[in-house]
Amino acid sequence: MNAGRVQQVQVWRIPCSGPGDLSGARALIDAGEIVAADIVAVMGKTEGNGCVNDFTREYASSAWCHLLAPALGCTPDAVHARVALVMSGGTEGVLSPHFTVFTRRWVAEAPAGLGKRLVVGVAHTRAFLPEELGRTAQVDATAEAVAEAMRDAGIESADDVHFVQVKCPLLTAAKVSAALARGAAPVTHDSYESMGYSRGASALGVAVALGEVAREEVCDASVMSDWRLFSARASASAGIELEDNVVIVLGEAQGSASAFRIAHAVMRDAIDAASVRALLRDAFGLDPERDAQALSARLVNLLAKAEASPDGRVRDTRHTMLNDSDIHSTRHARAVVGGVLASVAGHTALYVSGGAEHQGPAGGGPVAAILRVDDTDSTFS
Repeated sequence: MNAGRVQQVQVWRIPCSGPGDLSGARALIDAGEIVAADIVAVMGKTEGNGCVNDFTREYASSAWCHLLAPALGCTPDAVHARVALVMSGGTEGVLSPHFTVFTRRWVAEAPAGLGKRLVVGVAHTRAFLPEELGRTAQVDATAEAVAEAMRDAGIESADDVHFVQVKCPLLTAAKVSAALARGAAPVTHDSYESMGYSRGASALGVAVALGEVAREEVCDASVMSDWRLFSARASASAGIELEDNVVIVLGEAQGSASAFRIAHAVMRDAIDAASVRALLRDAFGLDPERDAQALSARLVNLLAKAEASPDGRVRDTRHTMLNDSDIHSTRHARAVVGGVLASVAGHTALYVSGGAEHQGPAGGGPVAAILRVDDTDSTFS
């Protein structure tokens, strides 16, 4: 946070025809709407399978690095240290590939009477050893990075944090072999299973940082086991394209000059549209059915986690997602939650990430809404 200055954050939801298609972003940059050097974070949904071998995430990240490098005056490889790039694979069902772009600049002051508005902060952990993934080493490092990102955002109270997006590594066969050769035991030998462990440990790190879970309650055995422990504001996505955790904190702060607000809720299960509608009504005064046109004009995006309930049931009725040998349950879950949220939002370019281990209650998940504020409406001030 710059001393004596306040953040002005802007957000765009930009469609794409493929993971490397940045024509929409480039057009906004060329038109002067987006200043490339002000981009602080990009959250993308790409149409890969969201699994270990989903290279659409790395492809999209590489495309953004090459786009931004000239504006930042650095090499494409160095962009990762300057901009938080989080690419989440999987746009099953009606979900549409897109990028949500956050810019941040510092201004002298905000207009009087705005109240709390959107702020963003970013941080990175150190790189992890293979045997640290899915264990308390990752929990602790993530908690420290969340605290750092809160400071970067100028957020003083955890109550003002509404969504924490983490991009975390996974274990490949090569990493497992390297660890074993050193006499170190990774948490699992299975690459896909390691995604869940990495997401789960990262989410518990968020929970510890935000005071949702006491640190003494968490041990190595808690990860992927003690489902009582979770964060209502964590979203973690695992991938092969990094070795550390990238953390984006989205929240609100008094004095922010942003024209956007953010609020969050928790879906208790994959079909809990009622909680999302209540979020929009209670936080922003918008009824999704009565105010559909206003919602369409103001809603930038819904950010959500999705998972197939681990007990095999949704509201006491059996589901078969966990037993499908052809399509992994995370892909089913994204499709289900994507459809539910699209019915509320009225559009399909939604950020729905699969695998909600310790991210919301088992079978459910956090959801956050980012809306553009209409300054003529006192509901939003």
